[in-house]
Amino acid sequence: MPAQRVVVIGGGITGALCAWELQRAGHAVTLLEARHIGAGSSSRTAAGIRQQFSTPETVLGMRYSVDLYRRFPELVGGERSPLVQNGYLFLLEGDPAWEAAAGRVQVQRAVGLAEVELLRPQETVERFPWVDGERISGATWCPTDGFLRPEIVYNDALEAARRDGAAIHQGAEVDAARHQGGRIQAVQARGQWFEGDLFIDATNAWSPRLGRLLRATDLPIAPLKRYLWFLERGEAMDPATLQAMPLVITPPGAYCRPENAGSLMAGFAHPAEPEPDFDYDDQDRVEPAFFHRAGAEGKAVEAWLALAAYLPAVGEFAGITATTCGYYGTTPDHNPFLGFDPVVPNLLRLVGFSGHGAMFGPFSAAVALALVEAGHDLPEIRVLGRSASLAPFRLDRPLSGHGERMVI
Repeated sequence: MPAQRVVVIGGGITGALCAWELQRAGHAVTLLEARHIGAGSSSRTAAGIRQQFSTPETVLGMRYSVDLYRRFPELVGGERSPLVQNGYLFLLEGDPAWEAAAGRVQVQRAVGLAEVELLRPQETVERFPWVDGERISGATWCPTDGFLRPEIVYNDALEAARRDGAAIHQGAEVDAARHQGGRIQAVQARGQWFEGDLFIDATNAWSPRLGRLLRATDLPIAPLKRYLWFLERGEAMDPATLQAMPLVITPPGAYCRPENAGSLMAGFAHPAEPEPDFDYDDQDRVEPAFFHRAGAEGKAVEAWLALAAYLPAVGEFAGITATTCGYYGTTPDHNPFLGFDPVVPNLLRLVGFSGHGAMFGPFSAAVALALVEAGHDLPEIRVLGRSASLAPFRLDRPLSGHGERMVI
């Protein structure tokens, strides 16, 4: 297919990497961001990146993402790498958890993740002496996992796209669209019309409302509020030890990773009701129970105690100093939608990442490039010399079957 005029809607990690990938491939890209670059969930994420998933296609896609992020400065031209490869450590409790993890490790190794390991309690403590070996039945560990510095990703990717000729517009919220023959001709932002051959929805939690405006398929994406807290180390742990910690996930779902040599970032999976009518300011609205000064009954302290039960040294930290929050765009099976809209054939939807959008970014951009150049959905794409099926990510897939089960 010849070069296309592509309008990318959304200036987070997904939109930025798509703009960069498509522009360098010779397409003419315009990116529209409603506020400023990174104003949405991308700047409010824990930004973990892991290859330890239960869906083989996701494992392969994340291997591709880790590889690209590792080479990010070389490919994009920035001065800093966004990837911190401290690893991911999933702690296990009970024989059923151990057996399920053993099955996942087999799946992960089968698609090329050779470095993932299944550790017994003694092995876990030998490598990570700050873990309470009496509480666990083992762990899975992958040293090439880690976390990202998201601002490097979206800022450097868009700077590279701009150097190659992409047009980047901030403060450009899409508020109208023109259609002909069921296809989008142009979208309006700031009173200006932007024409294109193809349009990409990279708005994630905002996608349901954008879809309605574009007359697209109503995708089941629930915007769910998620919180992160920051724990100050004090004198509890050597700063070098803290800074070298992997992203640790405990059996109850509390997790943490180093923010710097003096603090941990922590989160905790919790029930939440969808907020379909949220606005930008709601991203920073902290419900009283989740505020870090809510006291002993607050969710922040609950997360801290859950971590301390498995990581005793964290229980000795000085205190919780800050709260941040944002929205997951969550799907029923926790897999994203990556494909053309069945109602609007020149609209590509890359949304519904269920908290995994930052790590999916390079793979999402690779899928976008393949689909844009094909002009239609594909059964698979090639990454790292292997075929990655796109069936788990199709917009028309059954949502009641097997989905991604390793969700934080």
